[in-house]
Amino acid sequence: MFHKSRPIDLGKGGVGVLVLKLALPAVLAQVINLLYNLVDRMYVSALPEGESTLAIAGLGVVFPITLIVSAFANLVGLGGAPLASIALGERKEGEVSRVFNAGVALLVLFGVLLTAAVLIFCEPLVRLFGAPTAVLPYGSSYLFIYGAGSLFVMLSLGLNPFITAQGFSFTAMFTVAIGAVLNIALDPLFIFVFDMGVERAALATILSQAVSSAWAVAFFFRRKTAYRFRPSQFLPPWRIVRRILFLGLSPFIMSVTESAIQIVFNVNLVRWSGDNPDYTAAITIMLSAVQMVYMPLNGLGNGVQPLVSYNYGTGDSARIKRAVKIVAVVALCGSVSVWLLSLLAPQVYGYMFNASDAVMELVRRYTPVFMMGTVMFFAQMTLQNVFIALNQAKVSIFLACLRKVILLIPLCFALPYAFGVAGVFYSEGIADIAAGIVTATTFFVLLPRILKKRESMLAPEGAAQ
Repeated sequence: MFHKSRPIDLGKGGVGVLVLKLALPAVLAQVINLLYNLVDRMYVSALPEGESTLAIAGLGVVFPITLIVSAFANLVGLGGAPLASIALGERKEGEVSRVFNAGVALLVLFGVLLTAAVLIFCEPLVRLFGAPTAVLPYGSSYLFIYGAGSLFVMLSLGLNPFITAQGFSFTAMFTVAIGAVLNIALDPLFIFVFDMGVERAALATILSQAVSSAWAVAFFFRRKTAYRFRPSQFLPPWRIVRRILFLGLSPFIMSVTESAIQIVFNVNLVRWSGDNPDYTAAITIMLSAVQMVYMPLNGLGNGVQPLVSYNYGTGDSARIKRAVKIVAVVALCGSVSVWLLSLLAPQVYGYMFNASDAVMELVRRYTPVFMMGTVMFFAQMTLQNVFIALNQAKVSIFLACLRKVILLIPLCFALPYAFGVAGVFYSEGIADIAAGIVTATTFFVLLPRILKKRESMLAPEGAAQ
């Protein structure tokens, strides 16, 4: 009875077909979500040349703060949804409901706290995050408006994994698509037609997120959902809160450290370039290019999570191995494709953002070394999410810290002493290659052990039955 409402049976059918049904919408959702981050930059790049460089740099400085807001949504959504999927596989209906409603309460709590923090400390945050002096007004005005809508961001991003966890992958994709399409339509209207300036790009984004969050909330009032809002469970026991936050810590760290390294990039570029906004604009374009790789690959890993988690709950190791093999091959092909583009035609990224001649030269010169490690993103972004689906929080947390905290941030501070400002760009490629090798090796060594241990845990139950 409990499973009849779910449109995809995660325990039966061809694994390849299920991976396609689950992962394709998740990848498309991440590509669409990428537009939230890129569309504002693309539109402001069409402003007059001097203003466009400052505006792009301003959005680049603010972007790490918006990543932190998203990180809290991932902490709850990507921590709670795999637990709910495992409970589905174990047929524990009450546990599923408790996990979901605990997640809802945490999303609202974090949304309110983040809104207050951003509105109160808006300008100091922009200064702290490495804004060049000329860029400060652009970043501050954008962030103030964006911060007012933090709760919408939390609900749209944080509830969506709970939709995917039930097998409603296309519904989850539409949660993102609705807001992204609206954002694409509103941005030029606000910026150019109404001549509202760069800060109104933030207003377009927040209005779009509000619509997405309304769509996500409305889904859980529909009959076919297995999860329901239960106010009596909005004050969850610490046991469930701890499990959600612990499992969600890996994607949280990945997002927060992504934010941290962009702050480190901005601070070091201001220091070593002599407060030249061209370098800040160039690094913003390159980081946008990195997003074009890791967000779809992250979507691939997130999309396959319900399949892996459900079959981990039932103890079907064969289906998990087949799913992992398919996902690893697809992710590797995607990583190699973007890696080759970045090495052979880096100027493409400059053209996308209408870069000035000075910024274009920086993009052409440094993108090949900045992006040389993206070939290993198939492991760092996709396979690491499989660890989360297998409820392996400790391993995931270590791997999430490895790339940014252990490798990239120290390299970003150290290499400029040997190579000048170029060292900031070298640090990304070196860290990505090293972290990817460690992640891939760890995954393929530990996966058989994890599955064997799970089988041994469930064996007595099977014998008893």
